[in-house]
Amino acid sequence: MNLNNVFLKSFRFLLFPFAILYGLIVYFRNVLYDFNVFKSVHFNIKTICVGNISSGGTGKTPMVEFLIGLIKDHYKLAVLSRGYKRKSHGFLIATEKVSALEMGDEPYQFFLKFPDQTISVCENRLLAIPLLVQQDPNLELIILDDAFQHRSIFADYNIVLTEFNNLYTRDFYLPTGELRDNPRSAARAQMIIVTKCPTHITENEMIYTKHKLKLKPHQKLFFSCIEYGIPYHLFKPKDNWILTPDLEVLLVFGIANPLPLKNYILENTFTYYQLDFDDHHIFTSDDMKEILKNFFSIPTNNKIILTTEKDAVRLVKFKSELEYLPIYVLPINFSIINETEFKKEIFNYLKTPLP
Repeated sequence: MNLNNVFLKSFRFLLFPFAILYGLIVYFRNVLYDFNVFKSVHFNIKTICVGNISSGGTGKTPMVEFLIGLIKDHYKLAVLSRGYKRKSHGFLIATEKVSALEMGDEPYQFFLKFPDQTISVCENRLLAIPLLVQQDPNLELIILDDAFQHRSIFADYNIVLTEFNNLYTRDFYLPTGELRDNPRSAARAQMIIVTKCPTHITENEMIYTKHKLKLKPHQKLFFSCIEYGIPYHLFKPKDNWILTPDLEVLLVFGIANPLPLKNYILENTFTYYQLDFDDHHIFTSDDMKEILKNFFSIPTNNKIILTTEKDAVRLVKFKSELEYLPIYVLPINFSIINETEFKKEIFNYLKTPLP
């Protein structure tokens, strides 16, 4: 048994009174919005909100990327994120002159994958939406990234994500659990997507999960899986590396839920060593020294450094230290079970024929 995990769980249980207090604050805040004491603003432009009830790790980033890829050829769209932990303030649109530190790692990842789309960040979404429309009067749709709790904006279509192994109906409020919103808030969503499902999820598992979520009649339910792609070199994207049973990996990451990643690496390589950092960690020169030290201490020649796409955008600034090392990025694909029905639902909202 991992003693660190035991200690962490015990410590979080001791914080139970704070979790109760947090839950009450969240509850009354929602009540004030429900009774229009606090007002939600509706904009005259289509909006799709992607969010969750828990504090992170449900797969919002690949979900947003999936939506961008699905819609971009049919609608003039923009993506609006907060830009969590970015080293800038105010409204900002991604360009080649802007860095991941200024945009935040996830919005910058959107920009790298979809450089022709408008990717923006702002702490104040109420301010940002008019600015986006002002800059592009032809804009038809805004995808709101991680905005379900931000009820100051009334989104036309809400998609809530919940992880297969940690449904929001089984969790508890921060800091004892991972919930940052009342599970009943999920009733405002038009669609619930259960993420990180087993690749071969059974019909019985889906029925059981649906029962646990207690959906409302108006809600659509979909299940999704993570599919990992072929690792590519951080600085030479055409240079690929196939994972093999004799490969040893130094896994470098700063993500909320690394368990699926670690399981995948363990299933496809001989072994891995890990350097784990906090979610959205900003890498430093000392971190680079630690990465290099750990990599060169692995006693085999058949080894690589492997990181996530989210972490890669924060590592590129260390090109001089890493360029000539076998440092690879593991891409993620978002796969939705019954994808045709999902597309039909989205394009039905957009009032556009299914392509």
